[in-house]
Amino acid sequence: MPREYSITYTAENTYENWVHNAHWQFLIIPEENATQQYVSVGFSNSIGIPEQYSINGYGFKTIRVHPKVKFKNISFEASFKLIKSEVNPFDFQPENDIILSFEKLQKVDFKVDFEPFLKQTYFTSLPKLKVPIYQFDKKLSLFENAKALNEWIFYYIHFKTGVTDVQTTLQTIMKEKQGVCQDFTHFFCALARNNGVPARYVSGYLHQGSGYFGDSQMHAWAEVYIQALGWVGFDPTNNLLANENHIKVAHGKDYPDCAPLKGVLYSQGKNETSHAVKVDSRQQQQ
Repeated sequence: MPREYSITYTAENTYENWVHNAHWQFLIIPEENATQQYVSVGFSNSIGIPEQYSINGYGFKTIRVHPKVKFKNISFEASFKLIKSEVNPFDFQPENDIILSFEKLQKVDFKVDFEPFLKQTYFTSLPKLKVPIYQFDKKLSLFENAKALNEWIFYYIHFKTGVTDVQTTLQTIMKEKQGVCQDFTHFFCALARNNGVPARYVSGYLHQGSGYFGDSQMHAWAEVYIQALGWVGFDPTNNLLANENHIKVAHGKDYPDCAPLKGVLYSQGKNETSHAVKVDSRQQQQ
């Protein structure tokens, strides 16, 4: 049965000295797709600057803010209400021919079509190892391999906040074996791509009412492309397939493509930034 979700995103920035000019882009609006539809979208800031809406290079909606007055403090609040359909991630027909599925991964036209999500990036580059760290089993379907990879990463990395940041590479993750959702997701994408399977980084919101791992900000998971199934979501942080608790905002090659906030500003001195996300859910009334 569909559920109603209310999401509140807040950000607060404090600067030691006056900011004379700034440009921000927020990538925080939930995507509209087959399983989630808007009820309402709201956005405001503490100094009353009007926002503009645009589309980024991957086709996702962004909010742009360009203050033309100086300030030392500014806060933002976005609120979204949407309806999310119940999702059964196992409701599909399995791959009929496993050998053919693996053969298609090697075809030139397939590699060209999915090139952005097959190549390694700075955040999805694996350290050079004498032996591959994880290899797909060609006796299993691509779906079963992706599910096994999801579980393997879940046990390989220990979820712990405060030990990594948005600049942490996989070399550090593999050494420390600790991190948060973006680290789990970068690792998943790297290993899937290393096995020739397209994988994309997904940014969104997670309803944590069921005790899932996550932090107070946005969540990350992965989608892999499986022939005959399309893009399938996997959450290695929680060893789950993406379901009705996962509310997608955007996808890209890695975190920089999906960063919820990007900006350029002109100021000097120290600054402090904080973000918070709250997700509430209830059964939709019939």
